[in-house]
Amino acid sequence: MNRPLIADVYCCAGGAGRGYGDAGFDVFGVDKVDRSRYPYRFAQGDALEFLRRVVAGDIVVDAVHASPPCQARCAMTLGTNKHLAPNYDDLYDETRELMQAAGLPGVIENPSARPDVVLCGEMFGLGVLRHRNFELVNWSTAKPKHVKHRGRVRGYRHGQWFDGPYIAAYGKGGGKGTVQEMQTAMGIDWTDVHEELTEAIPPAYTRYIGERLMAHLNT
Repeated sequence: MNRPLIADVYCCAGGAGRGYGDAGFDVFGVDKVDRSRYPYRFAQGDALEFLRRVVAGDIVVDAVHASPPCQARCAMTLGTNKHLAPNYDDLYDETRELMQAAGLPGVIENPSARPDVVLCGEMFGLGVLRHRNFELVNWSTAKPKHVKHRGRVRGYRHGQWFDGPYIAAYGKGGGKGTVQEMQTAMGIDWTDVHEELTEAIPPAYTRYIGERLMAHLNT
C-alpha cells in the first residue's frame, strides 16, 4: 500500500518532516537553502514556486505542510526588535492563499497562523516548551487541551537565574541549551547544526498532527 505523500515546504532541517514520516507519510522536503541533513527526499528551491506548481497541477502530492519564515512576526521581533521587522521575509499570507487554492489538506506553522491546534513540549513530555500554532487548511480536527507546565525555562531572565525542567532552545549563553541538550530535549538526532535546531519543530508535534491528517485522508 502506498504511503500518502506530503510536501514539507520551508522544511529547514526536517523536524516537521520527521514527525509526518513517523505518522506514516512519504515526505518530500523543499527549502531555498541546501539542507544536506534533511532525513527524507529533498529539493533545493523556492517554496512559493513549488506551491504554484502544486496549484497548477504540475506537481501531485496528497497534503502540504508549510513553515514559512517566522522572524517578521515572532514575539521578539514584535517586541524589543520591532525595528528589525522590515529586514525579514513575511511569506505567510501568500503561502496560505496558495495552499487554499491547491484544495489539498494542509498545515501551516507560523506565529500568525490561526491557532486551530496549539502544541507545546509538555504535552509530549519533552524538555522544551516551544509553543507553536498550527493552522489547518481545507480540513479540521479537534483542538487538544493544553496542559499545565511543570516549572520554568532554565536560564537568566533580567539578570536573575531560574532553574526549571525546560531548556531555552534558541540563542546562546545565559543558560540556554547546548546543541546536545537541544537534540535531546526535542527528539532530534540527525542534525547538530545550532541554527537548524533553534528553528526546528519537535517531531512529536507533527506526528500528533500527522496521525490525525492520515485519519482524515483515509476517510
